Amino acid sequence: MLVIFNPVAGRRRATALWRVLDLLVENGVKIEVAETQHAGHATDLARQAAREGAFMVVAAGGDGTIAEVANGLIGTDTALGIIPLGTANVLAKEYGLSTHPRGIANTLAYKRCKPLWPGVAQLPGQGHVFVQMLGLGFDGAVVKGVRPLLKRAIGKGAYVWQSVWESVAYDFPPVQLSVDGVTHQAASVVVSKGRLYGGPYLLAPLAQPGQPGFQVVLFEKPGTLPALLSGAALPLGLLPRCPGVRVLAGSHVEFSAPNGRISTHADGDTLPALPRGVVSAQAPISLIVG
Repeated sequence: MLVIFNPVAGRRRATALWRVLDLLVENGVKIEVAETQHAGHATDLARQAAREGAFMVVAAGGDGTIAEVANGLIGTDTALGIIPLGTANVLAKEYGLSTHPRGIANTLAYKRCKPLWPGVAQLPGQGHVFVQMLGLGFDGAVVKGVRPLLKRAIGKGAYVWQSVWESVAYDFPPVQLSVDGVTHQAASVVVSKGRLYGGPYLLAPLAQPGQPGFQVVLFEKPGTLPALLSGAALPLGLLPRCPGVRVLAGSHVEFSAPNGRISTHADGDTLPALPRGVVSAQAPISLIVG
């Protein structure tokens, strides 16, 4: 079993990782740990392991690390395992995976699988795989503005703080897009593979992460008050029914050229450019669920 870990994640997450690995070793599982050295390295490591016939590659980290590993496994028979060490661990919650060391070890040992069908953001010259969501506009600005030190110190609270700040500081330029050929405009957009957002909070109730296609969530009203109202509705499970929020099903999303200055993130990692569109990956990945 190859475990891919980002050493930049910090000492606390490294300690959590070794608790899981100790339990696996105690049960006779042979483990190799590979530390990433740069962005995209996890993809290269996973792809090489798949070429060598590995049954499973394990991503130890948050949704961004998981997406990098998934990118290296697309089109192969190698399964994806997860040791959730992120701030929100949205994908783990989406599939009901344990976040406790013994539960994680049991999941990886049992090797039962479910399909995970990633999305692909079409960036200039390349595709960027995401496993949970892609956010543009206000959502992208919040992710871009979060300071890593604050994130390590207070976890999800850093996103709450940044959301409040951006609700006042952000100027809400409109996002121009089309969903399956129908044009729309919104203050913020989330293209979601899963039902959840920011942890256990409901965003897109009809999403099916094991199938191709997306739920496209349009936040149509710009301004501080609508942004704060959406933030307050999220932990109450009311966001999909919040005024000015519309959820559409779609298989192909395209973004217009005027969106060039709008911030974008995929699975919590800021993208270097606005994608011209979003499509489903060519095939699903087998996700280990225990």
